[in-house]
Amino acid sequence: MSTTKPAERQPVLEENRRLKMAKSAHAYVRGNTVKFYEWLADSHASRHVPEGPAIWICGDCHLGNLGPLSDGDRGVEIQIRDLDQTVIGNPAHDLIRLGLSLATAARGSDLPGVTTMRMIEEMVDGYTAAIADPEGKDSGPEPQAVRSVRRRALGRRWRDLASERLDDPDPSIPLGKHFWPIDKKERAALESLFDDADIARSILSLEGKDAGRDVRLVDAAYWMKGCSSLGLLRYAAIVGVKNADGRPDYGLIDVKQAVAPIAPAAPGAVMPTDNAQRVAAGARALSPYLGARLIPVRLLGRSLFIRELAPQDLKLEVDQFSKRQAVKAARYLAFVVGKAHARQMGAATRKGWLGELAKRRGSLDAPSWLWESVVALAGRHEAGYLDHCRRYALAA
Repeated sequence: MSTTKPAERQPVLEENRRLKMAKSAHAYVRGNTVKFYEWLADSHASRHVPEGPAIWICGDCHLGNLGPLSDGDRGVEIQIRDLDQTVIGNPAHDLIRLGLSLATAARGSDLPGVTTMRMIEEMVDGYTAAIADPEGKDSGPEPQAVRSVRRRALGRRWRDLASERLDDPDPSIPLGKHFWPIDKKERAALESLFDDADIARSILSLEGKDAGRDVRLVDAAYWMKGCSSLGLLRYAAIVGVKNADGRPDYGLIDVKQAVAPIAPAAPGAVMPTDNAQRVAAGARALSPYLGARLIPVRLLGRSLFIRELAPQDLKLEVDQFSKRQAVKAARYLAFVVGKAHARQMGAATRKGWLGELAKRRGSLDAPSWLWESVVALAGRHEAGYLDHCRRYALAA
């Protein structure tokens, strides 16, 4: 990719976004938050969705936005790992989004509809267990998909991160399909950003150490990554610092533009007006390990946030579910989301929310509002996905 001017990237980015969303129905769900909320608002089932306490929610709570995050000490915890859409809103929306993602993954694994019903039931059990006791461990058995990614995360170091993200463990960013050249203005802005001593100390965890170390931008490139973020400013940056022995240590930094959320906020919700500050506030509330290293910044007149990518940070990828693993994953991941919600609630609020969820359970263990919402949205997304393929993938 020889393009260096930001304006010239836009058509290529848009085409890549369309093609990525055409790869599978699950990819379409992940990349189409706008349609999710449009269809949810338009759905008959939405009238029965309970109004939970106004707390920070993920806003885009699908499978790919959950996974292991580094605790800063070579340990990991499964948490929400992407908070671009975070708002103070209705926690029921995170449950519906997760339910739709799980149902789509189940269909992609050719599992019967009864398995999807059991997944929704287990979701509610896992979620309510976390709300009832946010300090408890009643997540149920850890599914294989989570266990394998956790094990892989625990053994990773910088070389693994660089080889995976950069295709090269040496401290440079190889230009090509995913990393594109930046222009002089972008380079100067990034250099200025990392010259800030406070930012440098934060992203490289230098607090309490030698604050006079020479922190510098080693390399940077535009990062063609993700789906919903395609078309926005996003950069990969390698930052270097000399350690106590005089040898260089490196950090890989994700610099990402923050934009207005699509997820609806609760009436009267008070949130930061700057979008990067909003994302940082939501991250601190929902995913402490992520929130501790996510920093809002201004770059090129826009609101962005930066985060150092730890080798242990991984996305939860599920290509195929077995019946048993699908049900386990539903309970486990809903428990993770429940803990993120519950840590923001006092005892009385948690009790009230549990009571609201309990009274809405019908003859099936899966509450009708959640089941009907997932079924209605799954049908609309399947139709939307096929139409997307017809219009864009075939033309490409």
